[in-house]
Amino acid sequence: MATAAQPTRDDFAALLDETFGAADSFEGRVVIGTVTGIENDLAVIDVGLKSEGRVPLREFAAPGQKAELKVGDEVEVYVDRVENANGEAMLSRDRARREAAWDKLETEFAKAARVEGVIFGRVKGGFTVDLAGAVAFLPGSQVDIRPVRDVTPLMDIPQPFQILKMDRKRGNIVVSRRAVLEETRAEQRTGLIQSLHEGQIIDGVVKNITDYGAFVDLGGIDGLLHVTDLSYKRVAHPSEVLNIGDTVRVQIIRINKDTQRISLGMKQLESDPWDGASQKYPVGAKLSGRVTNITEYGAFVELEPGIEGLVHVSEMSWTKKNVHPGKIVSTSQEVEVMVLEVDAEKRRISLGLKQAQNNPWEAFEAAHPVGSTVEGEVKNATEFGLFIGLDNDVDGMVHMSDIAWGISGEDALNLHRKGETVQAIVLAVEPDKERISLGMKQLERGGPSVGVATSGDRLNKNAVITVTVLEVRDAGLEVQAGDDGATGFIKRTDLGRDRDEQRPERYQVGQKFDAMVTGFDRSKKPTFSIKAMQIAEEKQAVAQYGSSDSGASLGDILGEALKARGTDSK
Repeated sequence: MATAAQPTRDDFAALLDETFGAADSFEGRVVIGTVTGIENDLAVIDVGLKSEGRVPLREFAAPGQKAELKVGDEVEVYVDRVENANGEAMLSRDRARREAAWDKLETEFAKAARVEGVIFGRVKGGFTVDLAGAVAFLPGSQVDIRPVRDVTPLMDIPQPFQILKMDRKRGNIVVSRRAVLEETRAEQRTGLIQSLHEGQIIDGVVKNITDYGAFVDLGGIDGLLHVTDLSYKRVAHPSEVLNIGDTVRVQIIRINKDTQRISLGMKQLESDPWDGASQKYPVGAKLSGRVTNITEYGAFVELEPGIEGLVHVSEMSWTKKNVHPGKIVSTSQEVEVMVLEVDAEKRRISLGLKQAQNNPWEAFEAAHPVGSTVEGEVKNATEFGLFIGLDNDVDGMVHMSDIAWGISGEDALNLHRKGETVQAIVLAVEPDKERISLGMKQLERGGPSVGVATSGDRLNKNAVITVTVLEVRDAGLEVQAGDDGATGFIKRTDLGRDRDEQRPERYQVGQKFDAMVTGFDRSKKPTFSIKAMQIAEEKQAVAQYGSSDSGASLGDILGEALKARGTDSK
């Protein structure tokens, strides 16, 4: 039986409850305990319960570090259970730190303050961060301002984070390292941008290259170096001049302190090649240059690094009209040009490619003066004339009225086809108007300037003239108008109205007689007909001396007509 001198275990428990209260009240609380011993990797801790508890040493150290703990140290632990199956208290340093951390983090989150943590692990979509005992999630997109391929150098290092979201009931905390960096960077940018001014020359490091320029780090703030400000010479892509990591000297062109945007330039540190351009490139000067760019409206020619002139499409060729410039010149081709106009203020030079070459119309005029004969191919037939291809790729025009004598212009146009080679005489050359006038009928014998037969009649259609037999053939007669006029042909069927008259052998070479001009063949040689003349004379006699209804015979009428003709000729 228990006595006061010998208390039982129950008496001791009652005394403990009296001193600390019910043991169950310890559970779920953070209490202070004393380290009474260290066994292997465990710390033995007395929190004043019936028995001590054991806590792994790693719970007393930061991730990746060794615990510095010794006997006698007081530590905070979380009482999970007062007694387990072995009669020991179930204690946790992690839970104690976590509870204390949550209290502090909630306060910091309410103030939007930064907290310190350590990245110690990887999980799907991001990383885990130890916030002095509380574990937070760091999304991959919130690690840095720019994507980070390797996070290893950032792990196990205390660094600041910004709490984005937290839920204590669910034990969920989301943090961001990027927000801290952006805020710090913004502060640095604001301070740095206040120290910069337009016109300042500063060194920077190329961080990134794009199609339109390069971004240069000026020591915490980036500036844009546009491709047009890299050099006075044409630069197709910034990579032709710069590489990532290059240290470059630049000039600050513009600063927008509201948007914190800085525009930089490199060419501004070079001498401007346009200074004195009007004196270096006087109008009319012939120069050599290199084609740098070709567009639909012309080609750009570099005269020197930094100075380019435009050869408009209209100034590229004397003869090739409405042709794409790429069919006349090619990129990187060396060409000779002439300066047409200089505007130094607008930094523009107009150049001419054709002006540096001989004017083909002037060259034609020198080689083929007015009155000379030329030969060429019919390039085109229009409603008003023929275009003939001549030397040096120039064309001459034969107006339809200058194609052939004695026929209408429309009929004359039908005598020739595209691709046919013809001869013509030069009538006029106008180099300033790029125009050459030609004539084809002027080369014909029997034209207005040539006397025809004895009557002086012109070689016109339906005219009756005297011809001379040059040759007798089975098909008809080769004849000549007058003594030295145009030669033509009379077909057998045109030698008379009656069959007996249609015999070429009735005629002799040198014999002269009258015939009517009935037209011209494709070679513009006249065709004659006795038969047509007889029919025309008969109609005229009938009209003049009466019809057969008057009682006079056709012979009588013709006789009167012939008598009248003989009288008129006397």
